Amino acid sequence: MATSTQPQTGANRTTSLSNEEILRYSRHLIMPEVGMDGQLKLKNAKVLLIGTGGLGAPLGLYLAAAGVGRLGLVDFDVVDFTNLQRQVTFGSDDVGKPKTEAARARLGNLNPDIQIDTFETKLTSDNALELFKDFDVIVDGTDNFPTRYLVNDASVLLGKPNVYGSIFRFEGQATVFGMPEGPCYRCLYPEPPPPGLVPSCAEGGVLGVLPGIVGSIQAMETIKLILGAGENLVGRLLLFDALGMKFRELKLRKNPNCAMCGEHRTIHKLIDYYEFCGVRGEEAPGPDVQVPEITPRELKARLDRGDELFILDVREPHEFQICNLNGHLIPLGELPRRVHELDSSLEIVAHCRSGKRSAEAVDFLRKAGFRKIQNLRGGILAWSDDVDPRVPKY
Repeated sequence: MATSTQPQTGANRTTSLSNEEILRYSRHLIMPEVGMDGQLKLKNAKVLLIGTGGLGAPLGLYLAAAGVGRLGLVDFDVVDFTNLQRQVTFGSDDVGKPKTEAARARLGNLNPDIQIDTFETKLTSDNALELFKDFDVIVDGTDNFPTRYLVNDASVLLGKPNVYGSIFRFEGQATVFGMPEGPCYRCLYPEPPPPGLVPSCAEGGVLGVLPGIVGSIQAMETIKLILGAGENLVGRLLLFDALGMKFRELKLRKNPNCAMCGEHRTIHKLIDYYEFCGVRGEEAPGPDVQVPEITPRELKARLDRGDELFILDVREPHEFQICNLNGHLIPLGELPRRVHELDSSLEIVAHCRSGKRSAEAVDFLRKAGFRKIQNLRGGILAWSDDVDPRVPKY
């Protein structure tokens, strides 16, 4: 049975549609499940999108097109060329612009009748409750564990539904957390995974179509919540396998002992979510692991001098095919069983795409007894920027 969120009441509630709006939403209005009453619910609804990128793109486009009266967009990133493969809100001319600015222009052009509020800021424990309080539904389009826990906890504290989605490579998930009768994110994941165990989309990749599918499901769930129509994903985790083109469901139950939404909850305020997840904040420079480093320019100078260095590439084989520095390829996941291929008497420089995985490799090897080893700061990306722009970035 559907649960409806009830946006704006009383004097603040819009009670009519203009002739232009009736024409725009005519395909909604002729559906008995929507009709005039449903479209007015959409017009009076206020939805906050956390992230305007992969999942946020279809979310913003479809919620704006559907006539959700007020959309809030929270993001602090700028549009990058690597976004264009999947973040269909943006075009090539938007590269370098703040994502909130580019998204507002696109969504405003799609539907000039709605209100679009942009918050070009990082979501934190200090601002989440203030940002969330004026919205009816919170939609999580983020891609990291600290922010997912933050979105969950702020939503539960304020009694807001949290429409959740996640994507990786060819797989996606979607559900609705935070409803009174249903579980929250902590019911599913009481504790975060160890740092580095789950690679990000930047490290593991994502098929460009996938966020369109999962984000559209989130948009559908958001609209159903507003309309009070259909059966929501409350208590159900929808799993999508794009390669197999299969959907399946897992039943989720509210955990009576949940620290956030349980009968005797122990969390009553927002916390430091980066500390909780065991990772450094995104504002902190450098990799999570502190290891000896060498800059791309320093490495280039040593190679030009003819210094005998062993270049260790810890990326995956398909990344090696994109570009490489003529190093010895041992993927990070294979390093423990292939460590015998390395000579600890040689000077070793490890690298990956950005420097994060190679920092973990250097940390592992130092613990294994290697002393003459350094991490290439910034990886392939920094090498392309500082040494050889012919090396493609990805």
